[in-house]
Amino acid sequence: MFSTFLNIFKIPELRNKILFTTGMLCIYRIGFAVPVPGVDQESMSLGFGGSGGSTGDLFDYFQLFTGGNLKQSTIFGLGIMPYISASIIFQLLVTVVPALEKLQQEGETGRRKITEYTRYLTVALCLINAGVWMKYLSSQGYIFPIFTGRFLGMSFSYMCMSLTILTTGTVFLMWLGEQVDEYGIGNGISLIIMAGIVAQMPNAAIYIGQSLKLQGTATGGEMDVPKLALLLVLFVGVVAGAILITQGQRRIPIQQAKQMRGRRIYGGQRHYLPLRVNHGGVMPIIFASSMLIFPGILFGAIYGYWPNSFTGFFNEAFRSGEFIYILTYIVAIYFFAYFWTTVQFRPKEMANNLRDYGSFIPGLRPGKRTADYLERVMSRITYVGAAFLAIIAIIPTLVAQALEIPFMVSAFLGGTGLLIVVSVTLDLVQRIEANLIMRNYKGFLGSEGPIKGSR
Repeated sequence: MFSTFLNIFKIPELRNKILFTTGMLCIYRIGFAVPVPGVDQESMSLGFGGSGGSTGDLFDYFQLFTGGNLKQSTIFGLGIMPYISASIIFQLLVTVVPALEKLQQEGETGRRKITEYTRYLTVALCLINAGVWMKYLSSQGYIFPIFTGRFLGMSFSYMCMSLTILTTGTVFLMWLGEQVDEYGIGNGISLIIMAGIVAQMPNAAIYIGQSLKLQGTATGGEMDVPKLALLLVLFVGVVAGAILITQGQRRIPIQQAKQMRGRRIYGGQRHYLPLRVNHGGVMPIIFASSMLIFPGILFGAIYGYWPNSFTGFFNEAFRSGEFIYILTYIVAIYFFAYFWTTVQFRPKEMANNLRDYGSFIPGLRPGKRTADYLERVMSRITYVGAAFLAIIAIIPTLVAQALEIPFMVSAFLGGTGLLIVVSVTLDLVQRIEANLIMRNYKGFLGSEGPIKGSR
């Protein structure tokens, strides 16, 4: 393994890509600490430091998979979420709008046009999100009085300045990601999100170190040796499970038709069509988590204005960790797993491509029979993939309740953050390994060959 890392820096091109990517991530972390002018950061820190419930969950989830942090109003406070939202919107629109679907089929030119539209939508979403966020800060009294006014609780000039800063921050992050894609290594947007998640690990380690009790039995939120050992075992087990679900595939045998050209016979090779067990990736957990935040906020507001046993039941039921909340969470993950697979997986188009290339699944006629078979297989493996996602998603909540530890510590035992870190890390390792093998260097596994699933 050590020799593999040395080989990475022996290749000038690969070394430059890694150093460039590291430099871009350092710029992101520097900008992450630059505050927006006019915001009382000290009051925000005190106010959000004790925020809990559904509002606190909203801020934690936002920070977890956007690369931003609403608890600190910085120039990168919105993170990359507007760009992710715009990308998801266009991925859905491509499947229902014929003009966009035709544009995507035009190849590289069409994809560039869709990317351009995505950037325009990103700017629009940034302005909306920034306006709502600054209005919220103004209503909470976190804006210095000198900048208050009639426009969203702020003066017109300050409103324009703050919206421009937050929008520019997100656009700059989008540009950083594109630069990493072109000149660095790995997926730039994914690396930015992963950097934001990994940056929270020191806080979790500091909490464990401060609350660790080496003698006696831990009480309340304290940590003792058995708790720490259990956390380490769970972490290793959940990471192994996340790698398994990320790399898991169902391989469908594909036979290529034989063709006679002159006196020679071409084709006839046997291949495999890999279908990912977790085809939706981390998107089902993101959608389910985001959806379940709003019932908690809604029922909490209703209970505040109309307190009775009925509204109190729903207010308690949709708190994180309650039975109804967890059950609804699991159902939502299953729903979005099938929904996202239906949107992204196109068995009819895949069957037509196999027929056009002269390939077929043994025992099935090309065309509709093949498409029906692929759809049936994908439905079955999606059920298993959604079950893995549900287990990984609820582990942090269950561990936080059972061991009485903060969510920021248990979050690294599963959920969205861990899946993102695992998938991005695997993709980065596979790209580095591909560069090493291409230049006749051994990969991370040495003579055992490339990492499974990297081909």
